[in-house]
Amino acid sequence: MTDDSRVAFAEFAAAAWPRLVRTAHMLTGDFHEAEDLVQTTLAKAYARWSRIPADEAFAYFRRALINNNINRVRRKRVAHLLMPFLPEMVHRTHGGHAEAMEERAALTTALGALPDRQRTVMVLRYFEDMSDQEIATALNCSLGTVKTHARRGLAALRDHPALASDVLPTGARR
Repeated sequence: MTDDSRVAFAEFAAAAWPRLVRTAHMLTGDFHEAEDLVQTTLAKAYARWSRIPADEAFAYFRRALINNNINRVRRKRVAHLLMPFLPEMVHRTHGGHAEAMEERAALTTALGALPDRQRTVMVLRYFEDMSDQEIATALNCSLGTVKTHARRGLAALRDHPALASDVLPTGARR
């Protein structure tokens, strides 16, 4: 890999890191696992960087992130105990931040209770703003499967005791 290519990869990774970690956090339910997942994804794709078209780089890495998460879940198959607050953020709850953190914790808990495919569809649809067709392509499944997972996921989130009706994304309420 050339020096220019290394610099381009480093710039892309630095720019994409926050969004990839945010998506991974929603997929995994744990901030530290999310960072590990993004780091693993970036490391695996580093060798292929020169073959990835620049205009498709983020979509490529998001798909790789999803695949790596699916593989991680397949390997583990162990129930995760999700903490209601991220340990490093508990001490920073001042004023209006506490309410936002409680909402985020409730949403993370509720998402963690969903089956993996439903959680992935919910994250891609409502947090990554992907269309159903884009999700179907990313997950290599049919459009009907995406719609079924989205419908069931929303129903499960609506019924989850940790969520109040105002936490669900716009358009997701009954």
